[in-house]
Amino acid sequence: MSSRNLRYPLGMPRCPWATSEPAIAYHDKEWGVPVHDDRKLFEFLILEGAQAGLSWITILKKRENYRKAFSGFNAEKIARYGARDVNRLLGDAGIVRNRLKIAATIQNAKMFLAVREQMTFDDYLWSFVGGKTIQNRWRTMAQVPARTAESDAMSHDLFRHGFKFVGSTICYALMQATGMVNDHLVTCPRHAKLGSATK
Repeated sequence: MSSRNLRYPLGMPRCPWATSEPAIAYHDKEWGVPVHDDRKLFEFLILEGAQAGLSWITILKKRENYRKAFSGFNAEKIARYGARDVNRLLGDAGIVRNRLKIAATIQNAKMFLAVREQMTFDDYLWSFVGGKTIQNRWRTMAQVPARTAESDAMSHDLFRHGFKFVGSTICYALMQATGMVNDHLVTCPRHAKLGSATK
């Protein structure tokens, strides 16, 4: 692994999990940036659920395949998927071919649409952090939690609404990815860059 991949031009270290592509580009451009677009939030919900039991780098490498396989994460289309679509997806080597996860994606599309009848998905998810980014100040990866009271609450409510593959750890990963929490280490330049991120 090249030390060049681990540091920015000025020599400041990235978060230690970003050691190779596509993780480096994802870390530098997306991870922790506040997301308020409903379709994008739905995409992250599905991808984080797909990650369960796997590494995030595995899902990142399959991300474009997921977009193609799941109609660009168009919830209206996914909610109408039937047995033929499930069989198509089970035969698609570009995604994680897990029947439970595929069924959960279809179910989650239906629940996403149900939530949107009441409010935006953006307002719904961000309500668990009071509508603004929680600014953490971790110095080591060992300090970064796998779940928090906020992710517990989000998970509980998503399950209550009928969502699947939304355990607290998955919800916390979603919160990290979409900027509901700033979990870049304080030694990483992205921490300060995103330090004033609010809705």
